[in-house]
Amino acid sequence: MAEELNPTNNFKNNLECAEALDAIDGLRTYRDKFFIPQHNGSDAVYFTGNSLGLQPKTTQHYIQQELNDWAKFGVEGHFLAKNAWLPYHEFLTDKMAKIVGAFPKETVMMNQLTVNLHLLMVSFYRPTKQRYKILCEAKAFPSDQYALQSQIKFHGFTIEEALIEISPRENEYSIRHEDIYSAIEKNKDSLALIMIGGVNYFTGQVFDMKKITEAGHKAGATVGFDLAHGAGNLELHLHDWNVDFAAWCSYKYLNSGPGSVAGAFIHEKHLSNTDLPLFAGWWGHEKESRFLMDKTFIPMKTAERWQLSNAPVFSMAACRASLDIFDEVGMADLNKKAKLLSAYLEFVVEEVSKQKNNCLQIITPSENRGCQISIVANGYGKNLYSKLIEHGVIADWREPNVIRCAPVPLYNSFKDIYRFGEILNTLL
Repeated sequence: MAEELNPTNNFKNNLECAEALDAIDGLRTYRDKFFIPQHNGSDAVYFTGNSLGLQPKTTQHYIQQELNDWAKFGVEGHFLAKNAWLPYHEFLTDKMAKIVGAFPKETVMMNQLTVNLHLLMVSFYRPTKQRYKILCEAKAFPSDQYALQSQIKFHGFTIEEALIEISPRENEYSIRHEDIYSAIEKNKDSLALIMIGGVNYFTGQVFDMKKITEAGHKAGATVGFDLAHGAGNLELHLHDWNVDFAAWCSYKYLNSGPGSVAGAFIHEKHLSNTDLPLFAGWWGHEKESRFLMDKTFIPMKTAERWQLSNAPVFSMAACRASLDIFDEVGMADLNKKAKLLSAYLEFVVEEVSKQKNNCLQIITPSENRGCQISIVANGYGKNLYSKLIEHGVIADWREPNVIRCAPVPLYNSFKDIYRFGEILNTLL
């Protein structure tokens, strides 16, 4: 498997090295399980799995099965479909729980990411006159910022008094963990919630979720994470880390299609507390009496309690196709290859940069990262990104000056990285 690949000190920026790495990659055949976008009759270099993962070739079959059963059974498909729709979300639970390091009862697939963050903050952001502040990283994904700001205002506080944003130091891109811990300690008497992206979308920095959770709990705060860039990318251990809650989308590394169903985690220590405030819907009502249509809400004692509505079967079918692949491979082997892919990409970019007056700056930390390298191309800007697209490299631009590249272990190869280096060298 991926651990058998050459160590990084043997890297060379040439085709022979890339092909040798691919030849001994135990996961290389999984590339054939995905549709690769084409450019001039050849595979594009697709480095945007951190925005939208590629489509598994099995996805159409999974969705078609539900279309066929809808045509065949109509409403009775809830019970008679090959994969009964009534409990369809349960088909995803066990495999998703493995990916995020949780128990099945702590995991549920439902709604969209920001919807889930709001629903979870209803339960876990309970500000008082003394404890009302939220701590997050500066330059969090805008949707997270909007959600946190609106929650603060909803509870009658101002953003200026209640939101603590931790920034990188001057002339740095990554946030130092000691600055996070210092801010937690400084605000320990007024801190209600820590809500950080497990992976910063802009730099690709991975935060130490275990230690942040420990520090937050020591200060008396609740701790949650947005794992949009973490689920399917990193080895996560949400239960063991004692995280209170988390939410994630499934269309990036989890390859479930644009806007597909999202996920949520609630630690088991909270599940027995049925008095925990939440916004209720009928799919969070206990299954045994749900269809008695009683007006009294009886909450489930699993993460399913936070569900509002019945399963969006078609998007869940797409998600199921991808999760079956993840379950076959396992996050441990994916993570080993991911680290090597990112290391090789870092090496190639630096080799190209040396030849071009060191014009490229990698702002993603070498030690704390997943499947992402963020590059500042000094003096080139968005024009370089546009040229990459024209030459068959599908990367990602983030204002004001960053090109994000995400080599994904399920379908990217070391040859992809070498080709990217060749194109980059030509364009510079």
